[in-house]
Amino acid sequence: MIETLNSIYEKTILARPVVTLFFLSLILIVFSAGLRDFKIDASTDALLLESDKDLRSFREMSMRYKTREFMFIAVAPTTDILSEENIDFVKRLRDELAGVTNVYDVISMLDVPLLTNKPGTLAEAATNFQTLRLATVDIEKARVELTEGPVYKDLIASADGTVTAIQLFLDEHPQLPRLRKIRDSLLYQKHSETGLSAEQKIELSTIEPDYQQSKLEAEENAHNAIGEIRGILQRYEQEGTARLYLGGLPMITDDLISFIGRDLIIFGSGVFIFLIIMLSVIFREVRWVILPFASCIYSGTLMLGLLGLLGWKVTIISSNFLALILIISMSMNIHLVVRYRELYRDHPNASQLDLVRLTVQNMARPCFYTAITTIIAFASLVISGIRPVIDFGWMMTIGLVVVFLTSFTLFPSLLLLTKKATLKKADGNTYPLTAVLSRFTENHGKTVLFVSFCVGVAGLTGMKKLEVENSFISYFHEDTEIYQGLKLIDEKLGGTTPLDIILKFPETIPESDFGSEEDDLAALFGDMSDQGDKADSWFTTHKIDRIKAVHDYLEQRPEIGKVLSLASGLRVAEELNGGNEFTPFELNILYKRMPAAVRATSIDPYISIYDDEARIAVRIFDSMPDLRRNELLKEIQSDLETVLGLSSKEYQITGLLVLYNNVLQTLFNSQILTLGAVMLGIMAMLLILFWSVKVAIVGILPNALAATAILGLMGWMAIPLDIMTITIAAITVGIAVDDCIHYLYRYKTELPTLKDPVKTMHYCHDNIARAALYTTLTITIGFSILLWSNFIPTILFGILTSIAMIVALLAALTLMPKLILMLKPFPSD
Repeated sequence: MIETLNSIYEKTILARPVVTLFFLSLILIVFSAGLRDFKIDASTDALLLESDKDLRSFREMSMRYKTREFMFIAVAPTTDILSEENIDFVKRLRDELAGVTNVYDVISMLDVPLLTNKPGTLAEAATNFQTLRLATVDIEKARVELTEGPVYKDLIASADGTVTAIQLFLDEHPQLPRLRKIRDSLLYQKHSETGLSAEQKIELSTIEPDYQQSKLEAEENAHNAIGEIRGILQRYEQEGTARLYLGGLPMITDDLISFIGRDLIIFGSGVFIFLIIMLSVIFREVRWVILPFASCIYSGTLMLGLLGLLGWKVTIISSNFLALILIISMSMNIHLVVRYRELYRDHPNASQLDLVRLTVQNMARPCFYTAITTIIAFASLVISGIRPVIDFGWMMTIGLVVVFLTSFTLFPSLLLLTKKATLKKADGNTYPLTAVLSRFTENHGKTVLFVSFCVGVAGLTGMKKLEVENSFISYFHEDTEIYQGLKLIDEKLGGTTPLDIILKFPETIPESDFGSEEDDLAALFGDMSDQGDKADSWFTTHKIDRIKAVHDYLEQRPEIGKVLSLASGLRVAEELNGGNEFTPFELNILYKRMPAAVRATSIDPYISIYDDEARIAVRIFDSMPDLRRNELLKEIQSDLETVLGLSSKEYQITGLLVLYNNVLQTLFNSQILTLGAVMLGIMAMLLILFWSVKVAIVGILPNALAATAILGLMGWMAIPLDIMTITIAAITVGIAVDDCIHYLYRYKTELPTLKDPVKTMHYCHDNIARAALYTTLTITIGFSILLWSNFIPTILFGILTSIAMIVALLAALTLMPKLILMLKPFPSD
């Protein structure tokens, strides 16, 4: 079988390099057509679990309560927020923002009704309220209502009265909500036990392009509006009267798309420049710069085009895929170059064709297995259940296939078209560092084992300290607008991360003895007629007490900022009612007689009479030190049942905090499966390659040590696992095992000739270890380019992976040789 493949390869590739290059060029042209369709996705779709039942509940809740995404503009004036100067400033800013294309509503402190600003009945306050636009408004009473009132405090104005907020609502795409609802329902069905029927599969495949197009149009509209808003804010900031901060999910999504695009450019160009420098320093010959570089460019361009053709979008998680493809491609090409130069040194009179043939024959098998082991590492991400992680796994899996095929078609074809260079004496020199490591391993083997044992124990101890967290604010540099805006809103305006508690009530049973109170309400609201609908008796003492109890419980928690519910509006109404609580009958009539505009903003977002539900909207202090989100959710759930006496069927906890927490917990749980799958897969590959359990164990231990060390380091340094760092261990093992495979394969090949394990070790350190050192340096410095990212998890991923690769190399060139000398896993030993 192998001889047949070799024969086909020689006849099709090596014998016809020009024809090979021609067909490779045609393939590149075809796939390059997809470059124009290459897109980036930074929406919540790119970070959530498709099969998460909480996601479906969240979106159903959002539609039921008509919650809309909006943006904040935090205004921090140099003067008092209620000074004439600042009121005029906010008025001018607010009115100009209202004229921005795709902005359909703007709410500022000038627009909200000040219900307690002047004495009067509840009916008068509801129909003839004051606002800051009116000259008759009492400024000091307005200050109290805005900074201390249950509704506006930490929503419209900060409690200390130094910051006020302007809310901007963007126009909704006319088709997107409908398409999302249908798509979500089909995706949820897809992941259920029954799955999709044939008709539903067709419906999903039909609606997906329409959904993606509508989503793209909505993102473009938001991008244009945000650009216009930022232009306005820059002009107003130049007046010097206030600092302005833009925040909100639409702005974050738009900025993340820009960040990812910038990262792709920086990573790609940075890796290109770095590779040229590295190849020049290592080989000091033009051909060994151009040929590997051409292979890298080909693989990278082909993958970008393929992603465009397949419609796969790059997300935060996969934003470094191009850098990974280029680095891995360069690593494989370096092994080919080093082997070619070794063969040339040993057979200086061989023809170019013979040298290339021998290079390919010697390197095809170890490169194939190293590619397979790395593919196993990335393919393991497919079991995560998170769409962007799954896509990243498939991207890298396909990318590695492209890299392998390119390295063994383009590189040898180009090499065959060049002439043999003059052999330089430097090519035969021993590389000092690898020689030092081989001598150290021979003379201080016990020290190697002891240090490795200590590193392993420290790593395992540190792993026990690992935590999963998702502080969104900490994902960005402190000098970015995202960070500054989120930080200010978090600290001054009641938190950033939304959480919703849905209280479910049994079917409404009308409370008796309403009739005696009808005369009082008639005097308050005028004549009343019984409309006979569900609203007539929805408000009961039991419901109101429960809503207030849960509201008060949430409000006293230190992790929770702003809390809004029916209780917020009720307490304002009770203040107007002389501090007296309303009876159920009064509340039912009050709801029906309330002006529609007031009811739409203060009541309807917090109750669903048809569904017998009440909603309590909460925001969490995302920047709170030592906040443990998963523990917070568990504590709230426990207290709702044990302290407040609710059964599990009487409430539901939902919101973005829950959804992102589900993502991280799923990743954490799948990390164990992923790492286990990678280890087993690599062990299987080593068994197939060497047919020896001992060799498989020797080959996997250095990589397991590197993974343990890096996870332990994260635990000791209190670096939480997040959407990026949680994949480090599996990826490190998958990439780092390449050096072990190349070393073991060469050791097995040379041992029968040299007939001495120690001499064979020194030989391998002087030859294949040099390539391992080159590739590790390439990968390490390549990952360090991620330091230029705007996204902190990407930076941490680059730093930690670089450290892990260095640990893996040291283990491969010290621990592994020592284990070989101890265990003698090869028959020739």
